Amino acid sequence: MAELKPQGAVSKMLNAAWVRPFLFLVFIVVAWDLAIRLFKIPAYQIPSPADVVAVLRSDWPELLRQCWPTTYATVCGFLLSALFGIPVAMLIAGSKTVESYVYPLLVFSQSVPKIAIAPLFVVWFGFGIIPKVISAFLLGFFPVVVSAVQGFKSVDPDMVDLARAMQGSRFQVFCAVNLPHALPAIFSGLKVSVTLAVVGAVVGEFVGSNSGIGYVMQRSIGTFDLPTMFAALVILALLGVILFWIVDRIEKLIIPWHVSQREDVIFAS
Repeated sequence: MAELKPQGAVSKMLNAAWVRPFLFLVFIVVAWDLAIRLFKIPAYQIPSPADVVAVLRSDWPELLRQCWPTTYATVCGFLLSALFGIPVAMLIAGSKTVESYVYPLLVFSQSVPKIAIAPLFVVWFGFGIIPKVISAFLLGFFPVVVSAVQGFKSVDPDMVDLARAMQGSRFQVFCAVNLPHALPAIFSGLKVSVTLAVVGAVVGEFVGSNSGIGYVMQRSIGTFDLPTMFAALVILALLGVILFWIVDRIEKLIIPWHVSQREDVIFAS
């Protein structure tokens, strides 16, 4: 019979979900520093990790303050993409007519660079938070729709017929069969959407804003302050990771029964 393979404390620590990415990040930082030293790259091209850490330490309160508008625009845009994207996906998956009219236009809209139309949002809505929210929404909307459509279309028709044969209403069948089956795909789209929403918010700040991490980056580029720009990039990366982690935790709470959420068990013969 198979027995559980015992794991030591060191092995458990190394197998923790956060340890391996952290070790790989340390490797990247060390390789970054060694490359600068070996190839003698000047500071005005690529700053050293020590300079970036120094900026993060000295300017952390200001960077944290500038991070709030970006986070707010990102979260608002992401929530709007989920609020509108999932119902649109339901309509597309449930009607061939709606799919033939709407789906090609959605694909066509993704070929338009958001940086090219972002100035229009500034003209129409001013320099406030709205252009940044719209930019985040537009980048996060399409992944939600595509993944949700795939999830709703992959529902087994036999399961739907069985639920209807048991006198289930359309709403009951949807809640008991269609939605649970589509949730894994929907969450996959939400994970992509929340990271793209960060990019969308920064795009909106690039075009017209006097606050936010995108504004800090634009100001740093103008003054060739590369350590501050790299520090802003670190803040954006942390923001994306945290938001992705939050969506992943919500997924584990809502669909703990899915195979992707099961814990790996190591067996030895």
